[in-house]
Amino acid sequence: MRKPDEESFRAFAGKHAAGLRRCAYLFCGDWHLAEDLTQQALIKIYRAWAKVQKQDSLQNYSRRVLLNTWLDEKRRPWRRSELRYETVPDTPDVSADPEAAQDRSWAKDMTHRALLELPPRQRAALVLRYFDDLSVAEASAVLGCSEGTVKSQTARGLATLREVVENLTAGRPARRVVS
Repeated sequence: MRKPDEESFRAFAGKHAAGLRRCAYLFCGDWHLAEDLTQQALIKIYRAWAKVQKQDSLQNYSRRVLLNTWLDEKRRPWRRSELRYETVPDTPDVSADPEAAQDRSWAKDMTHRALLELPPRQRAALVLRYFDDLSVAEASAVLGCSEGTVKSQTARGLATLREVVENLTAGRPARRVVS
């Protein structure tokens, strides 16, 4: 690769790697796998950088590569046999109000657990639309489908997410209100 191309790729990777990693985490739910997916996606982008940098939206292209990398990873048979028994709990923020920190931690954990219950396409649509704040047109470009598909996957994903959250919260003890 020519030196100017390499410098432009380094600038792109430095600027967007953290956002891609966060998006990958929301796709897969595991920080270690998210780092691997981000690295694999950046390698794929690096290999095609001469052609890729001429595209209108490098961010959408990089999200598309990341999404395809994640979907490819999910299709691998040895990933399907992996069992998860328990997740490590988040540590509360001791500088904040303990009850507020507990509520934030619970909501964050609940959202994360509920997202992991969604089918991959619905999860991808919700992550791109609401966590990456993409428009319907941008999300359809990343997902490689029509805008109507993005809208229907988002609507179905939200409906499924509501059901999952209701099922998960049914087992949560009621908060006591102290007067």
